[in-house]
Amino acid sequence: MPGSEDRAAERIWRAMPASTRDALTRDLPPTDLQTLLIAVARARAGQITPADVMRRWQHDRFVRPAACDPRRVAAVEARLWQLLPAEFTGIELSPVTPLGTCTAVAPVSQNRIVATVRTTEVVSDSTNALAVEAATRRRGQPKDGRVDVAACHRQLRAQVFGPGAAAHFRLFALVSSARDSGSGHTEASMLTRHLAYWLDVLETLIPHRQPRIELSVFDNPVLAERLTDTIRPGLADRPAFLVDKPDRTRGRGYYNGFALRIAADHGETELGDGGLTTYTAQLTHDAKERCLVSCIATERLTALAEEASSAI
Repeated sequence: MPGSEDRAAERIWRAMPASTRDALTRDLPPTDLQTLLIAVARARAGQITPADVMRRWQHDRFVRPAACDPRRVAAVEARLWQLLPAEFTGIELSPVTPLGTCTAVAPVSQNRIVATVRTTEVVSDSTNALAVEAATRRRGQPKDGRVDVAACHRQLRAQVFGPGAAAHFRLFALVSSARDSGSGHTEASMLTRHLAYWLDVLETLIPHRQPRIELSVFDNPVLAERLTDTIRPGLADRPAFLVDKPDRTRGRGYYNGFALRIAADHGETELGDGGLTTYTAQLTHDAKERCLVSCIATERLTALAEEASSAI
Protein backbone atom coordinates (compact mmCIF):
# COMPACT_ATOMS: atom_id res chain seq x y z
CA MET A 1 0.00 0.00 0.00
CA PRO A 2 1.39 3.44 -0.89
CA GLY A 3 2.16 5.71 2.06
CA SER A 4 0.80 9.22 2.60
CA GLU A 5 4.03 10.72 1.27
CA ASP A 6 3.75 8.67 -1.93
CA ARG A 7 0.13 9.70 -2.40
CA ALA A 8 1.03 13.35 -1.86
CA ALA A 9 3.83 13.07 -4.41
CA GLU A 10 1.48 11.55 -6.97
CA ARG A 11 -0.97 14.41 -6.44
CA ILE A 12 1.79 16.96 -7.10
CA TRP A 13 3.08 15.13 -10.18
CA ARG A 14 -0.42 15.11 -11.66
CA ALA A 15 -0.64 18.88 -11.27
CA MET A 16 2.58 19.44 -13.24
CA PRO A 17 3.25 19.24 -17.01
CA ALA A 18 3.43 15.62 -18.20
CA SER A 19 7.09 15.80 -19.21
CA THR A 20 8.28 17.20 -15.88
CA ARG A 21 8.37 13.89 -14.06
CA ASP A 22 10.46 12.13 -16.70
CA ALA A 23 12.83 15.07 -16.92
CA LEU A 24 13.46 15.26 -13.18
CA THR A 25 13.55 11.55 -12.35
CA ARG A 26 15.23 10.13 -15.45
CA ASP A 27 16.08 12.32 -18.44
CA LEU A 28 18.16 15.17 -17.00
CA PRO A 29 21.86 14.28 -16.58
CA PRO A 30 22.84 14.18 -12.88
CA THR A 31 24.95 17.33 -13.13
CA ASP A 32 22.12 19.27 -14.78
CA LEU A 33 19.64 18.06 -12.18
CA GLN A 34 22.03 19.10 -9.42
CA THR A 35 22.45 22.55 -10.97
CA LEU A 36 18.69 22.95 -11.20
CA LEU A 37 18.04 21.84 -7.61
CA ILE A 38 20.78 24.13 -6.28
CA ALA A 39 19.16 27.04 -8.12
CA VAL A 40 15.77 26.15 -6.63
CA ALA A 41 17.28 25.94 -3.12
CA ARG A 42 19.02 29.28 -3.60
CA ALA A 43 15.77 30.91 -4.71
CA ARG A 44 13.88 29.42 -1.77
CA ALA A 45 16.61 30.43 0.71
CA GLY A 46 16.46 33.98 -0.61
CA GLN A 47 12.88 34.21 0.65
CA ILE A 48 13.67 33.00 4.18
CA THR A 49 13.62 35.54 7.00
CA PRO A 50 15.34 35.33 10.41
CA ALA A 51 11.89 34.75 11.90
CA ASP A 52 11.43 31.75 9.61
CA VAL A 53 14.74 30.30 10.80
CA MET A 54 13.74 30.75 14.44
CA ARG A 55 10.40 29.10 13.78
CA ARG A 56 11.99 26.10 12.07
CA TRP A 57 14.61 25.81 14.81
CA GLN A 58 11.91 25.50 17.43
CA HIS A 59 9.59 23.10 15.61
CA ASP A 60 11.57 21.06 13.07
CA ARG A 61 12.63 17.76 14.63
CA PHE A 62 15.46 17.40 12.12
CA VAL A 63 17.32 20.49 13.37
CA ARG A 64 16.65 20.51 17.11
CA PRO A 65 19.77 19.83 19.23
CA ALA A 66 20.05 16.49 21.00
CA ALA A 67 18.89 16.33 24.61
CA CYS A 68 22.05 14.58 25.86
CA ASP A 69 24.99 16.12 27.75
CA PRO A 70 27.81 15.96 25.15
CA ARG A 71 30.47 15.78 27.86
CA ARG A 72 28.99 12.58 29.26
CA VAL A 73 28.50 11.07 25.81
CA ALA A 74 32.06 12.00 24.80
CA ALA A 75 33.40 10.25 27.90
CA VAL A 76 31.52 7.06 27.08
CA GLU A 77 32.58 7.17 23.42
CA ALA A 78 36.20 7.70 24.45
CA ARG A 79 35.93 4.54 26.55
CA LEU A 80 34.48 2.66 23.57
CA TRP A 81 37.49 3.67 21.46
CA GLN A 82 39.85 2.58 24.25
CA LEU A 83 38.22 -0.85 24.42
CA LEU A 84 38.26 -1.35 20.64
CA PRO A 85 40.89 -3.90 19.51
CA ALA A 86 43.81 -2.47 17.51
CA GLU A 87 42.81 -4.54 14.44
CA PHE A 88 39.86 -2.18 13.89
CA THR A 89 40.66 0.98 11.97
CA GLY A 90 38.84 4.09 13.13
CA ILE A 91 37.08 6.09 10.43
CA GLU A 92 35.78 9.67 10.66
CA LEU A 93 32.84 9.64 8.26
CA SER A 94 31.59 12.60 6.26
CA PRO A 95 28.15 13.96 7.27
CA VAL A 96 26.88 12.88 3.82
CA THR A 97 27.25 9.80 1.65
CA PRO A 98 26.36 9.08 -2.01
CA LEU A 99 22.66 9.13 -2.83
CA GLY A 100 21.27 5.58 -2.60
CA THR A 101 23.94 4.29 -0.20
CA CYS A 102 21.28 2.45 1.82
CA THR A 103 18.63 1.61 -0.77
CA ALA A 104 21.11 0.27 -3.33
CA VAL A 105 22.13 -2.64 -1.08
CA ALA A 106 19.30 -3.08 1.44
CA PRO A 107 15.47 -3.21 1.50
CA VAL A 108 15.11 0.30 2.92
CA SER A 109 12.77 3.06 1.71
CA GLN A 110 14.40 6.26 0.50
CA ASN A 111 11.53 8.05 2.27
CA ARG A 112 13.38 7.36 5.54
CA ILE A 113 16.49 9.19 4.37
CA VAL A 114 17.18 12.92 4.12
CA ALA A 115 18.58 13.61 0.65
CA THR A 116 20.42 16.75 -0.44
CA VAL A 117 20.31 18.67 -3.72
CA ARG A 118 23.87 17.56 -4.56
CA THR A 119 23.20 13.85 -5.23
CA THR A 120 24.16 12.94 -1.68
CA GLU A 121 22.18 11.98 1.41
CA VAL A 122 22.71 12.66 5.10
CA VAL A 123 24.12 9.58 6.83
CA SER A 124 21.15 7.64 8.17
CA ASP A 125 23.00 4.40 8.92
CA SER A 126 26.75 4.57 9.40
CA THR A 127 27.07 0.81 8.90
CA ASN A 128 26.15 1.30 5.24
CA ALA A 129 28.70 4.09 4.84
CA LEU A 130 31.36 1.97 6.57
CA ALA A 131 30.50 -0.94 4.27
CA VAL A 132 31.27 1.26 1.25
CA GLU A 133 34.64 2.13 2.78
CA ALA A 134 35.26 -1.54 3.62
CA ALA A 135 34.43 -2.58 0.05
CA THR A 136 36.80 0.08 -1.29
CA ARG A 137 39.62 -1.22 0.92
CA ARG A 138 38.88 -4.85 0.10
CA ARG A 139 39.33 -4.12 -3.61
CA GLY A 140 42.94 -3.20 -2.88
CA GLN A 141 43.66 -6.30 -0.80
CA PRO A 142 44.58 -9.89 -1.63
CA LYS A 143 41.61 -12.27 -1.73
CA ASP A 144 42.49 -13.63 1.71
CA GLY A 145 42.65 -10.15 3.27
CA ARG A 146 40.25 -8.68 5.79
CA VAL A 147 38.91 -5.26 6.70
CA ASP A 148 37.71 -4.21 10.15
CA VAL A 149 36.54 -0.60 10.47
CA ALA A 150 34.72 1.41 13.13
CA ALA A 151 33.10 4.83 13.36
CA CYS A 152 31.20 6.92 15.86
CA HIS A 153 28.76 9.16 14.03
CA ARG A 154 25.45 11.01 14.31
CA GLN A 155 22.65 9.60 12.15
CA LEU A 156 19.62 11.47 10.84
CA ARG A 157 16.52 9.50 9.91
CA ALA A 158 13.32 10.83 8.39
CA GLN A 159 10.84 8.30 9.75
CA VAL A 160 8.85 9.19 12.86
CA PHE A 161 9.90 6.96 15.76
CA GLY A 162 7.19 8.02 18.19
CA PRO A 163 6.75 10.43 21.12
CA GLY A 164 10.00 11.48 22.74
CA ALA A 165 12.23 9.84 20.13
CA ALA A 166 14.77 12.04 18.35
CA ALA A 167 15.24 12.16 14.59
CA HIS A 168 19.02 12.11 15.04
CA PHE A 169 21.25 10.10 17.37
CA ARG A 170 24.80 8.79 17.66
CA LEU A 171 25.91 5.24 16.89
CA PHE A 172 29.23 3.51 17.50
CA ALA A 173 29.41 1.03 14.62
CA LEU A 174 31.66 -1.82 13.49
CA VAL A 175 31.88 -3.33 10.01
CA SER A 176 34.03 -6.31 9.01
CA SER A 177 34.46 -7.82 5.56
CA ALA A 178 36.41 -10.84 4.31
CA ARG A 179 36.16 -13.52 1.64
CA ASP A 180 34.28 -16.72 2.39
CA SER A 181 36.61 -19.55 3.43
CA GLY A 182 33.86 -22.19 3.54
CA SER A 183 31.65 -23.85 6.16
CA GLY A 184 30.79 -20.59 7.90
CA HIS A 185 34.28 -20.12 9.35
CA THR A 186 34.69 -16.56 8.03
CA GLU A 187 31.34 -15.54 9.50
CA ALA A 188 32.17 -17.24 12.81
CA SER A 189 35.49 -15.41 13.05
CA MET A 190 33.90 -12.02 12.42
CA LEU A 191 31.04 -12.70 14.81
CA THR A 192 33.39 -13.77 17.58
CA ARG A 193 35.41 -10.54 17.23
CA HIS A 194 32.34 -8.28 17.25
CA LEU A 195 30.64 -10.12 20.10
CA ALA A 196 33.79 -10.14 22.23
CA TYR A 197 34.05 -6.38 21.84
CA TRP A 198 30.42 -5.67 22.69
CA LEU A 199 30.67 -7.97 25.71
CA ASP A 200 33.68 -5.96 26.91
CA VAL A 201 31.65 -2.76 26.47
CA LEU A 202 28.66 -4.09 28.42
CA GLU A 203 30.76 -5.52 31.23
CA THR A 204 32.77 -2.32 31.55
CA LEU A 205 30.02 0.28 31.34
CA ILE A 206 26.69 -1.22 32.44
CA PRO A 207 27.24 -4.50 34.35
CA HIS A 208 24.56 -3.33 36.83
CA ARG A 209 21.86 -3.17 34.13
CA GLN A 210 21.59 -6.91 33.36
CA PRO A 211 23.06 -6.60 29.84
CA ARG A 212 22.75 -9.31 27.22
CA ILE A 213 23.35 -10.01 23.56
CA GLU A 214 20.62 -11.97 21.80
CA LEU A 215 21.74 -14.26 18.99
CA SER A 216 19.47 -15.37 16.14
CA VAL A 217 20.22 -17.72 13.26
CA PHE A 218 17.94 -17.30 10.23
CA ASP A 219 17.41 -20.59 8.41
CA ASN A 220 21.12 -21.42 8.12
CA PRO A 221 22.13 -24.82 9.53
CA VAL A 222 25.85 -24.16 8.91
CA LEU A 223 25.82 -20.97 10.98
CA ALA A 224 23.80 -22.75 13.66
CA GLU A 225 26.63 -25.31 13.88
CA ARG A 226 29.30 -22.57 14.03
CA LEU A 227 27.36 -20.85 16.81
CA THR A 228 27.53 -24.08 18.81
CA ASP A 229 31.03 -25.33 18.02
CA THR A 230 33.00 -22.11 17.39
CA ILE A 231 31.37 -18.84 18.46
CA ARG A 232 30.07 -19.82 21.88
CA PRO A 233 33.26 -21.74 22.82
CA GLY A 234 35.25 -18.67 21.76
CA LEU A 235 33.28 -16.62 24.28
CA ALA A 236 32.96 -19.31 26.92
CA ASP A 237 34.07 -17.08 29.78
CA ARG A 238 30.86 -15.01 29.49
CA PRO A 239 28.06 -17.40 28.54
CA ALA A 240 25.47 -15.73 30.77
CA PHE A 241 25.52 -12.59 28.59
CA LEU A 242 24.64 -14.52 25.42
CA VAL A 243 21.02 -15.48 24.86
CA ASP A 244 19.70 -17.53 21.94
CA LYS A 245 16.64 -16.03 20.22
CA PRO A 246 15.75 -18.46 17.41
CA ASP A 247 12.22 -17.08 17.08
CA ARG A 248 13.28 -13.54 16.14
CA THR A 249 11.40 -12.19 13.13
CA ARG A 250 12.66 -8.61 12.90
CA GLY A 251 15.52 -8.28 10.45
CA ARG A 252 14.70 -11.32 8.33
CA GLY A 253 15.35 -10.28 4.76
CA TYR A 254 17.59 -7.47 5.96
CA TYR A 255 20.20 -9.57 7.75
CA ASN A 256 21.54 -12.59 5.93
CA GLY A 257 21.57 -15.73 8.07
CA PHE A 258 22.45 -14.24 11.45
CA ALA A 259 21.35 -11.29 13.60
CA LEU A 260 22.30 -9.98 17.02
CA ARG A 261 20.59 -7.58 19.41
CA ILE A 262 22.38 -5.71 22.21
CA ALA A 263 20.14 -4.97 25.18
CA ALA A 264 19.95 -4.24 28.90
CA ASP A 265 17.43 -4.74 31.69
CA HIS A 266 16.89 -8.41 30.77
CA GLY A 267 16.24 -7.45 27.16
CA GLU A 268 13.70 -4.69 27.85
CA THR A 269 16.00 -1.81 26.81
CA GLU A 270 17.47 -2.04 23.33
CA LEU A 271 20.93 -0.57 22.82
CA GLY A 272 22.06 -1.86 19.45
CA ASP A 273 21.67 -4.33 16.64
CA GLY A 274 23.60 -6.05 13.89
CA GLY A 275 24.02 -9.06 11.67
CA LEU A 276 25.47 -10.53 8.52
CA THR A 277 24.68 -8.64 5.32
CA THR A 278 25.46 -8.76 1.61
CA TYR A 279 26.62 -5.14 1.50
CA THR A 280 30.24 -5.66 0.48
CA ALA A 281 29.35 -8.59 -1.79
CA GLN A 282 27.11 -6.26 -3.77
CA LEU A 283 29.54 -3.35 -3.69
CA THR A 284 32.52 -5.43 -4.87
CA HIS A 285 30.48 -7.62 -7.24
CA ASP A 286 31.89 -10.67 -5.45
CA ALA A 287 29.33 -13.12 -4.07
CA LYS A 288 32.03 -14.71 -1.91
CA GLU A 289 32.52 -11.55 0.14
CA ARG A 290 31.09 -11.73 3.65
CA CYS A 291 30.09 -8.69 5.72
CA LEU A 292 29.14 -8.23 9.37
CA VAL A 293 27.75 -4.98 10.79
CA SER A 294 26.94 -4.12 14.40
CA CYS A 295 26.34 -0.95 16.39
CA ILE A 296 25.29 0.55 19.70
CA ALA A 297 23.47 3.81 20.50
CA THR A 298 25.94 5.82 22.57
CA GLU A 299 23.47 8.34 24.00
CA ARG A 300 21.26 5.54 25.30
CA LEU A 301 24.32 3.71 26.60
CA THR A 302 25.42 6.89 28.38
CA ALA A 303 22.04 7.22 30.08
CA LEU A 304 22.32 3.68 31.45
CA ALA A 305 25.95 4.16 32.46
CA GLU A 306 25.12 7.22 34.60
CA GLU A 307 24.58 4.95 37.60
CA ALA A 308 28.14 3.67 37.28
CA SER A 309 30.00 6.83 36.26
CA SER A 310 33.07 5.73 38.20
CA ALA A 311 33.53 2.93 35.64
CA ILE A 312 33.85 5.41 32.76
